[in-house]
Amino acid sequence: MVPHIHPSILAADFANLERELQRIAAADLVHVDVMDNHFVPNLTIGLPVVERLAAVSPIPIDAHLMIDDADRWAPDYASAGAASVTFHVEAASDPIATARAIRARGARVGLALKPGTPADPWLDRLDEFDMILVMTVEPGFGGQSFMESTMPKLAQLAAAVERSGRDVRLQVDGGISTSTIRIAAANGADTFVAGSSVFAAADPAEAIATLRAAVSS
Repeated sequence: MVPHIHPSILAADFANLERELQRIAAADLVHVDVMDNHFVPNLTIGLPVVERLAAVSPIPIDAHLMIDDADRWAPDYASAGAASVTFHVEAASDPIATARAIRARGARVGLALKPGTPADPWLDRLDEFDMILVMTVEPGFGGQSFMESTMPKLAQLAAAVERSGRDVRLQVDGGISTSTIRIAAANGADTFVAGSSVFAAADPAEAIATLRAAVSS
């Protein structure tokens, strides 16, 4: 398995986002956390900022929408230039229609599940998604501890992906470090969101390489 590392911009210096993107050019994508202070109790950035980030970023944008009314807003993030748009099943009235609308605008589509949200309804609908995001913390704030209790759900999804034979990535987000990344990889994850472990490092490129090596070791 080749691990995909997506540093979370939530841990970046918001006063210097273009510079921060250059610091993580060795990553696969940059994970951009969009929060509306309704779906989660935090407020970050929205559509205009994502559009500008997509225009200047050396790597593609992985937009993670932690917002209400995902059916209405998610496709617009694809139009704004995000290469991948992930929305929460808990915030969508019609996840399948929303996924198809995102794809129609040229982006890959991800479905996010909170720690307490079961995967069972989606095991037979993997053809509608390019990625499933298993939250390993409660969404809303960075710096939380990895919830190992989410690993059975991740393993369940990994088994379903293998049975399906489809190219569906399994992403984890929350508390990812050189130790927890091994646990997530052992349970089937191939795509890893890391915040402070990358952006707080003196050399983000080295931190990214270390995370990749941890998966392989």
